[in-house]
Amino acid sequence: MSLAKAPSLKTSFKATRTIEPIYTGGKVALAVDGRTLATTLGEDVQITDMTTGERVAEIKGDSDITTLTVTPDGAHLLTCSRSLQLKTYELPSGRLIRSTKAHEAPVIVMDADPTSTLVATGGAEGAVKVWDVDGGFVTHHFKGHGGVVSALKFWGEKGGGKWYLATGSDDCKVRVWDLVKRTCIAVLDSHVSVIRGLDFSEDGKTLISGSRDKVVNVWDMKTFKLIKTIPTYESLETVGYLSAGTLTEDPKEQVIYTGGENGVVRLWSAKTGQEVGKASTPPRPEIGISDIIYHPTTQLFLSVLTDENLIIHSTSDKTLPVLKRIAGHHDEVIDCTYLGENDTHLAIATNSDEVRIINTDGFDTGALHGHKDIVICLDRDFEGGWLATGAKDNEARLWRIDLNNPYPEKRFECFATFTGHAESIGAIALPRTPTNGAPPKFLLTGSQDRTIKRWEVPRTAGAKPRALYTQKAHDKDINAIDVSPNDALFATASQDRTVKIWSLDDGEPVGVLRGHKRGVWSVKFSHHEKVIATGSGDRTLKLWSLNDYSCLRTFEGHTNSVLKVAFMTAGLQIASAGGDGLVKVWTIKSGECATTLDNHDEKVWSLAVRNDDHVLVSGGADSRVNLWEDVSEIEREEDAKKAEELVEKEQTLANYLHRKDWRNAIVMAMSLDQPHRLLNLFKNVHESRGVDAPEADKQSITGLAAVDDVLASLAEEQVGTLMIRIRDWNTNARTAPVAQRILHVLLQSYPPETFLKIDGIKGALDALVPYSERHYGRIGELMKDSYIVEFTLRGMEDVLGLQEDEEEQTNGTAMEVDA
Repeated sequence: MSLAKAPSLKTSFKATRTIEPIYTGGKVALAVDGRTLATTLGEDVQITDMTTGERVAEIKGDSDITTLTVTPDGAHLLTCSRSLQLKTYELPSGRLIRSTKAHEAPVIVMDADPTSTLVATGGAEGAVKVWDVDGGFVTHHFKGHGGVVSALKFWGEKGGGKWYLATGSDDCKVRVWDLVKRTCIAVLDSHVSVIRGLDFSEDGKTLISGSRDKVVNVWDMKTFKLIKTIPTYESLETVGYLSAGTLTEDPKEQVIYTGGENGVVRLWSAKTGQEVGKASTPPRPEIGISDIIYHPTTQLFLSVLTDENLIIHSTSDKTLPVLKRIAGHHDEVIDCTYLGENDTHLAIATNSDEVRIINTDGFDTGALHGHKDIVICLDRDFEGGWLATGAKDNEARLWRIDLNNPYPEKRFECFATFTGHAESIGAIALPRTPTNGAPPKFLLTGSQDRTIKRWEVPRTAGAKPRALYTQKAHDKDINAIDVSPNDALFATASQDRTVKIWSLDDGEPVGVLRGHKRGVWSVKFSHHEKVIATGSGDRTLKLWSLNDYSCLRTFEGHTNSVLKVAFMTAGLQIASAGGDGLVKVWTIKSGECATTLDNHDEKVWSLAVRNDDHVLVSGGADSRVNLWEDVSEIEREEDAKKAEELVEKEQTLANYLHRKDWRNAIVMAMSLDQPHRLLNLFKNVHESRGVDAPEADKQSITGLAAVDDVLASLAEEQVGTLMIRIRDWNTNARTAPVAQRILHVLLQSYPPETFLKIDGIKGALDALVPYSERHYGRIGELMKDSYIVEFTLRGMEDVLGLQEDEEEQTNGTAMEVDA
């Protein structure tokens, strides 16, 4: 009988996807391909692929963006900002082509012509300019409006000589300019409020104007007379024509679309002026539409909402069904959990009264509406088909999730509403055992009123739930609830610094966990051992025994509150999210932090582990959701492969040295990134030169002419690497001679241009020069000292020579006396 293999510990994660803000209000533009989306993000512009949700480019700005547009061919992005600069960028690279001053006041609106050769800008000073996109120069400069220019629209006759530009202003007038004659040919005066939208019919025979005076005017372009006024009973922000024949029986008729303060895309007959269709009403009456982008190629609407969300509608039907919702940003992510049978979606609470549902593979976002105040907590059932939410409106809601439903509006249904708490619900939990699609057996809630309730979930939608029991649980706010894997116990964590264990059946406490020094933010049962983990404001995690309720281990490492904990790796590890913006993974047996994940700028409030244990999700106050994929096994395999390659390279290096193949030996030593080994190689080369060496080696700088030749024929990248090594070796007096010899060869062998191309050469030279001067000075002092030795020796020779002369004279005199 074989034992199951223990899971490998997780030591490395990679952020495979980051869901970040893409839109924070302002102008939005969509290229003709229907994929390239340009959105304003504060001072920056983000280019996003609509199909995948991936960021294509991010363009940094110098001040708040006032307007932008993408040319119909998708080749250029043009932006205007508070700095009064008109900037042209290449798409999709985001490369800046030119920047020029546009107007004397901020540019409010911009529009590109159908040929992508011209762009018009309307300024707050009332001027209108037409620019050549490729050349960057002004082709027309129109004055006449008595206020801020608020709307622009081109129309051109294909292959003809008629080119018009319609402009609207807060002076309530529409002006039509003939671009060929360079003059104003009409002033249309009928609105009583600022003009917000203009559009020409395809044949150029009519012009429509929409205003905040709640009407759409239809104008005859031959007589410039008002044909029809369509009352919309809402302040308008945008108007336009659908393509001829769309949603009409007459192939030449064009339907008018409008969007405004009511937040609904509406369709109107240009003939009768009657409303012929509209999209579903917004979830909240305060949400309006700031712009609508009609994409005739794909027959889609992109409506921009005032709550900074984007909605894509299909024009296949007059009800304008929603195809996709895109969240501009998620504000502060308070909680998150996986949904769906295969954990394909995420539910996130975003510091608002709605819960957003995100496809982890795509770009679309759904929303659950029903709460009347900020949603604080979430929990899912075992199978991911039911979601429970708790909010500041003192209510909890249970939602049925059907992600396979072909109709987006039917994928999420509020099954039951639980009312009874006196204050905000801060903790919620569902059963941990499977229900096979049936409603959960119970729901647990914890509130700021310091009570917990167990609710009986009704079997049918809409029925009123009943609280089976209510218990005063803690002395302060209840922050978290979790249910044991067998649904026998549940735990509550509170700001009163305690965690209590309760019997699920009767709601009586069975144990108290004391030890944290501050409020406890999170609690989690292990599904594999009889232990429970807690995270606290005292910056620690604790692991507790459910047998005697003692603390088994304390994990320290976060520099701020531990806000969320979760078990993973079959209960062998714990993941924690902290107020320090970090996610840490701890190994329970050793008590050590296995890895730290850092991709948040603010507090990390939420944490969720996918069922297969391979992906960890974190959401924070920075409006960012990170999907961390476990790459531990991949990295272990890569490390093993690198170790094997290192052994092979070291053996190859030894073979080169044995054969005295200096070129390959030096190149191999450099590739191994082992500076000490490379240094020893050059030392050995210099020391190996004997007295009887060939003349070429005697004249060599390094010690061997072959090594000089190798150094004189390196690639630029290798020269750069060697310069960095020389910089380091030159700082030590013992290794400086080697560094100076190599530097000597390089300076003799390569022109200055080669060194100037090296990245970081300035830093290397800044370090080389002072140390070289120091070594030069030290050698100079040694040479001076050597002169003293030489002088002493010569003096000694003189003294010894004088003594020898005296001895010879003495010996000679003695011999004469003897004679």
